[in-house]
Amino acid sequence: MAVKDRGSNTLESGAQILTGQLGKTIQRLRKAYNLSLSELAEQSGVAKSIISQIERNETNPTLATIWRLSQALDMSVERVLASEDDSPVIEKLTRADTPILLSEDGKVRLSIIGWIKTVEWLQYYDVTAEPGGELDSEGHQRGAVECLTVISGALEVTVGEMIETVKEGETIRYRCDHRHIIRNINDVPARAFMVCLLKAAVLE
Repeated sequence: MAVKDRGSNTLESGAQILTGQLGKTIQRLRKAYNLSLSELAEQSGVAKSIISQIERNETNPTLATIWRLSQALDMSVERVLASEDDSPVIEKLTRADTPILLSEDGKVRLSIIGWIKTVEWLQYYDVTAEPGGELDSEGHQRGAVECLTVISGALEVTVGEMIETVKEGETIRYRCDHRHIIRNINDVPARAFMVCLLKAAVLE
């Protein structure tokens, strides 16, 4: 089912940009491993029908789905998301063209406003979280650091057993090589900018 934004086609358009790239990559890797749709579904735990829809650019998968497929294909999530197209001299994206990822619960969306080709070492997102929304992420590679600046509302960030509340105008930096969770525990939407440095120096 296509992802739709209430009263707007922006989210759907952005999701299609990402899904088009992702679908081609998933299909190319699946065939390279000589896997059928059924075999990839069995190895990843993602339904065969969903994989087929992803490859045909008919759905926008959640982060959890992308992670399961990347694990089954022995590739990092970052590499699966990266585009292989030649780089333009200049590139301008409208709001409708901006690729979008969704959290498992569908209440947190990450607009990829950074260059998708740099996602293996630098990720830059515009984050919007509906009330009750939760983005639960597994730890990235050792030494990775995430910086989150709240633009409006407030977010709760959990890293391991530590919990911090980040209010409007505040920034939090944390090791994201541990499991980390971002939640909107308030009754109003929240917005933030998030930068993830995946190849930062190892922090002691």
